Parts: sequence; C-alpha cells; structure tokens
Amino acid sequence: MLNALEVFTTVVVGLMVGVEFSVAFVINPILNALPGDGGQLGRAHGGRMLGAVMPVWYITSLVLVAVWAIARWHHPGSGLTVTAGALLILSVIMSILLLVPINNRGRTWTPDNRPADWKQQMSRWDRLHYVRVAVIIAAFTLLVVALL
Repeated sequence: MLNALEVFTTVVVGLMVGVEFSVAFVINPILNALPGDGGQLGRAHGGRMLGAVMPVWYITSLVLVAVWAIARWHHPGSGLTVTAGALLILSVIMSILLLVPINNRGRTWTPDNRPADWKQQMSRWDRLHYVRVAVIIAAFTLLVVALL
C-alpha cells in the first residue's frame, strides 16, 4: 500500500512539474511571440484557468508528500521525502507571496484596462516562476530518488 502511495505521489508531483515547466518554457514564450494583444489576452486567460487549478494541485501534492514522509519516517529515504516536502512548502510560500498577487492582477487585464507597465509585471512573474520551477523540479527529483 505504501509503495502505491509513493508512486501515486511521484506521478502527481511529476505532472504538476510538467505543467509548470511547460508554462515557463513553452506556453509563455509562444504567447509572448504573438502579435498585437494576443499574448496579453492569452496570459490573462491562462492566469484565470491555471489560477483556479494549480493551488489545489500544489496543496494536494504537499499533503501526499507529508503522508509519505510520515508513513516512512524511520525508513531509508525519509530525509529525501522530508526535504522534498520542505521544497514544496517553499514553492507554496513563493506562490502566495510573490506570484499570486501578480497573477491576480494580470488575469483581469484587457487591452483597455491593463497598466502601462504590464509587460514588466509579466517579466517579473516569469522570473519568479523560473525559480519556482527549479524548486519543484528539485522536490520531484528528491521524490524519484527516494523511490530507489
């Protein structure tokens, strides 16, 4: 049963990492290259859509890792799992304090109401998102190694 929890948790976290990696290195570069207002409108829509889904995914991932860490507390690899959990906590804190406020503004913008510095705000979000992606990739890597 615990092996199933470990594999399920790793898959859930891995899929989350894949989505966030895709946003950083595929979706946003595509949107940024669109002519006119298409990129800004796409980012606003993505902010609304993923802004509704990703908090649940992050918290679910964190809870699963916590259950794994508690269930395997005195087993080999538990330090890796605890560290992965700490990195996921860091990613949630980063999200709440740094990324969500920008996302909440950006998802309401249209070409008619966006601020003059909207591109700078989106660049800041992108830079912070790259750091968050690195943090969750590290967490995922630790979970994979803990499976071995």
